[in-house]
Amino acid sequence: MGMIETQEQIRRLLDDKNAILLAHYYQRDEIQDIADILGDSLALSMEAADTMADVIVFAGVRFMAESASILSPGKTVLLPRLDAGCPLADTITVEELEKAKAEHPGATVVTYVNSSAQIKARSDICCTSANAVRIVNSLDADTVLMIPDGNLARYTARFTEKDIIPWKGFCYVHNNLLPDHIRKVKNAHPGAPVAVHPECRPEVIEMADFVGSTGGILKFAREIDAQEVIIGTEQGIMHQLNKESPDKTFLPASDHLICLDMKCMTLDDILSSLLEMKHVIQVPEEIQVPASLTLSRMLETSR
Repeated sequence: MGMIETQEQIRRLLDDKNAILLAHYYQRDEIQDIADILGDSLALSMEAADTMADVIVFAGVRFMAESASILSPGKTVLLPRLDAGCPLADTITVEELEKAKAEHPGATVVTYVNSSAQIKARSDICCTSANAVRIVNSLDADTVLMIPDGNLARYTARFTEKDIIPWKGFCYVHNNLLPDHIRKVKNAHPGAPVAVHPECRPEVIEMADFVGSTGGILKFAREIDAQEVIIGTEQGIMHQLNKESPDKTFLPASDHLICLDMKCMTLDDILSSLLEMKHVIQVPEEIQVPASLTLSRMLETSR
């Protein structure tokens, strides 16, 4: 079966099963093209909470499907690839979090959505890269333990007077982007502004004209009066950038900005998932209930 036929069969099955396909901007182009909702983590979290569909098929990684299950416990949430994980989410364990909380007893725990359900359940509130600054500044606490992405925590600290304690974790894709990569592309395209994700290293962020989530980078690219823009985030965003602004040229800040977990999912995986109703992601109630509070607090602050 060809790609178009597979896409059409997926769309028919989605309609037949009252299902919705949510896809992150880092997914393969052909998956983005057939998604009901294409977005960053914040937009997809909101959609998962609000959808009237009976079935949510998540073209993303495990923590995203878990979040959908947490927010919509009465719906069937499918993750077509069980091995689609997140190395960043794996940088903190429940034991490590409990130890850190004991070491900083007055701190409010702000947890990036790129984390496991178990970690969310032991946190106070969640955030995404799009709303981290707003979330932190909304808190009464003076001290914030921000997990698991240290780069996002350090970036957020620039915009608050609160004491931010960053965790040691990082996204390998964004952390591997170095100043030399930016300089090389800037030298070849000296007039091009640089847009990067806040998961990047502080020294890369210093070189950027814009720092924001994938949704924020798309908005910046649409609105900036420039013919060329250097993009410092996972290469999957290029598909939507080119769709939205076909008159502009988007230049990857590095050729290595590829998330293997996001790219492992294929159309065939999604088709099999719908045909066999696999793999169902269900968060146990003792984790779902407290984790739902942390996500709901985030959504309430973000709307």
